[in-house]
Amino acid sequence: MPTQPKRYLITSALPYANGLKHVGHLAGAYIPADIYVRYLRAQERDVVFVCGSDEHGTAIPIQAMKEHTTPRAIIDKYHAEMKQDFADLGISFDIYHRTSEPLHHETAQEFFTYLHERGELETKETEQFFDEATKTFLADRFIKGTCPNCGSDRAFGDQCENCGRTLSPDELINPVSTLSGEPPVKKKTTHWYLPLGKHEDFLRKWILEDHKDDWRATVVGQCKGWIEGGLQSRAVTRDLDWGVQVPLPDAEGKVLYVWFDAPIGYISATKQWAIDNNKDWQPYWQDKDTKLVHFIGKDNIVFHCIIFPIMLQLHGNILPENVPANEFLNLEGDKMSTSRNWKLEMRDYINDFVKQPNGGSQCVDMLRYYLTQIAPETKDSEFTWKGFQDAVNSELVNIFGNFVNRTFVLMHKLCGGKVPHLHNEVLDEVDEQMIGEIKLSKRLVETYIEEYKFRDALFEVIDLSRKGNQYMQKKEPWIVAKQLAENPGAQKSIDNCLHICLQLTANLSILINPFLPNTAQKMLHMMKVVDKMLNWSNAGTLNLLKPGYQLRAPELLFRKIEEAEITAQVEKLKAGLVKATTAPAPAETASAPAPVKETIQYDDFAKLDFRVGTIISAQKVPKADKLLQLEVNLGFEVRTIVSGIALHFTPEEIINKQVVVVANLAPRKMRGIESNGMILMAENADGKLHFVNPDGIVNNGATVN
Repeated sequence: MPTQPKRYLITSALPYANGLKHVGHLAGAYIPADIYVRYLRAQERDVVFVCGSDEHGTAIPIQAMKEHTTPRAIIDKYHAEMKQDFADLGISFDIYHRTSEPLHHETAQEFFTYLHERGELETKETEQFFDEATKTFLADRFIKGTCPNCGSDRAFGDQCENCGRTLSPDELINPVSTLSGEPPVKKKTTHWYLPLGKHEDFLRKWILEDHKDDWRATVVGQCKGWIEGGLQSRAVTRDLDWGVQVPLPDAEGKVLYVWFDAPIGYISATKQWAIDNNKDWQPYWQDKDTKLVHFIGKDNIVFHCIIFPIMLQLHGNILPENVPANEFLNLEGDKMSTSRNWKLEMRDYINDFVKQPNGGSQCVDMLRYYLTQIAPETKDSEFTWKGFQDAVNSELVNIFGNFVNRTFVLMHKLCGGKVPHLHNEVLDEVDEQMIGEIKLSKRLVETYIEEYKFRDALFEVIDLSRKGNQYMQKKEPWIVAKQLAENPGAQKSIDNCLHICLQLTANLSILINPFLPNTAQKMLHMMKVVDKMLNWSNAGTLNLLKPGYQLRAPELLFRKIEEAEITAQVEKLKAGLVKATTAPAPAETASAPAPVKETIQYDDFAKLDFRVGTIISAQKVPKADKLLQLEVNLGFEVRTIVSGIALHFTPEEIINKQVVVVANLAPRKMRGIESNGMILMAENADGKLHFVNPDGIVNNGATVN
């Protein structure tokens, strides 16, 4: 068995402080890390668990614009709320820091300076979009225009909100700045870059050779794709007024790119933890006898396995031993989406379950259990409310909780509430088999946890309680008790059964502790023992509860989830989606009329053929939330037209509506459907679309001049 490292440094991905986080985030990067850390603590290893809010990048000022406030107000608000949500759900960070702290700015600037002074960065002059009215270089998200793919004017410099296509600012038709509404210009600017290609040999050996067998296949596969696709230089600075200032005299108005400064937040958080606890932070990042593990989602693989390791190596830091990235967690058959309000926020679960009169810590563990059971360790998985109900009722209540409750009830009924003695002389094969299962379970659980297979580890714990129920059914101490008058010696059989069941219960408290810490504490209370019982070294042993020791009365560990609760949650989810798709889109800037497009000649206008038509059918385009497939009667023919109006109108409400159609527009395929025309729409200041239609009924096919 390999030698254990001296210390462990465990990180969870820094969440953006631009909004509340959903249970997909919780399942991906936080619960797995917390399980691993609690396991290490139970082994009394030196471990530090760091995280914190990622408070820079364009996501923050964009959210500030939406909420009509300042970036500082946004990060202060969401940092506090996220920190509380994590605490409410039992995520036991040693420190939850923030990248807006002066210590982080100093650490990130020192990191940049170190690389810059050693010639590890290169400079490039490029042209970027610039808003002359506000004297600001524009990040992609601050540029808006018409989508070249679907024609929607709700396209941004990184993505079209209508058709979902990834874009660059250069592709937009008639781009304007969201800050001023003015068309941007191209302006030269200089930035610093990290030349990733120089480090390809290092990455090939470190990932594709050294870790090809012990890292998850999905992680190695994604890294291999990046490496073999050719690594390009990546900018480490950008023109922005929100972030860590570049510490160079000729870099006014430039900040460190958020992808560069954010992972350094792990280091600054460790420094702050060390200050708070009178420790030395350096061994955790510089001593080769430290095991560094990053817990992330798959969308962060490139940063934690390609870019940050290059930075760490150049800076003289240790490299991660593993990056157990999870896939995505879907919700009720669809991807979670904040923009569509198809999500289950941690805060919603806390309010609807944990803070209810029948909630509390048991509901915290119920969520932790289900999210671990369905953890997307090797492929995307799905949260359903029915699945949550089944997991709680069928497994936590009927298997785990049932075994513990039966054991305590029978112990009080048949043994006077005290731990009975074990009579070795009458142990039978069934007893010996159960004892063997207890010892084996410890080895299985710790092996799976060490391999980051938390689903398998949790299954073994539940399966041990299932075997406990089966053992009790075979021994039937309640039946044997009825025979005591005729056979007093049978008491030893009852004692042995309940002694083994109680020792099994004590073992279950140890094994379940990394997963369901509140449940473990409740079991300790019932057994009248202290936290030291939960030391991992105690697992697999059968002398945890001394014979003759008085135990407390049983308490139910979990409650059942009722059908009405599940129905309410599903209805709430669907209602939220309807609300999100019918509400006006939040304005990116203060209301202002769109600028007039460039002047055209009459002959250009005369080329357009506008016709009146009537919508005779409409239906949603599958897997496209914003598209409707329309059949429009133009008098001389019926046209199929795909239109991005599904967020504003239901199919039913637009049947028989007369519209103006651009009839001679070249056909275009959208989601595999050929669209033959375009519906004219008007957009008000709130982003709500309105039909441009004739005043009164007009014959289909009539021209519009």
